[in-house]
Amino acid sequence: MPLLQQLSLFLENEPGHLKVPCQALGRAGIDILTMSLADTQQFGILRLVVEDWERAKHVLEVAGCVVTVTDVLAIEVHDRPGGLAELLERFEAAKLGIEYLYPFPSGKRGGSMVLVFRLDDPPAAASRLRQEGVRVLDRSEVFARLGG
Repeated sequence: MPLLQQLSLFLENEPGHLKVPCQALGRAGIDILTMSLADTQQFGILRLVVEDWERAKHVLEVAGCVVTVTDVLAIEVHDRPGGLAELLERFEAAKLGIEYLYPFPSGKRGGSMVLVFRLDDPPAAASRLRQEGVRVLDRSEVFARLGG
């Protein structure tokens, strides 16, 4: 299955609030494989990917966090000048808009890397991207590549 589950948490934009979910996951032995933090003046959105998202969601909720689960895609991109631009041409050909993206920092191998993409209707997007020749990784490929 090409979908990854991303956990999203709304955090107050105050010192120490990011520490709570990180400590809870750390105590539970759950490794954060990649994450992104975006903020506004009043709150932040922490987005993260872990291998066992169901367990992580439970751990975070027990710690008092409000967690939502979002389907995202892991897509391979050539790691060279112009590689991302070429990939984005395929997104345009498939008529797909991107809500946001962020990298798997340790996902680099053999001249390529992995980016996490949030798109409308991820299953349909994965199918259309594959028709355009884009390499959409399934969960097992992502975790094997990251050593998870």
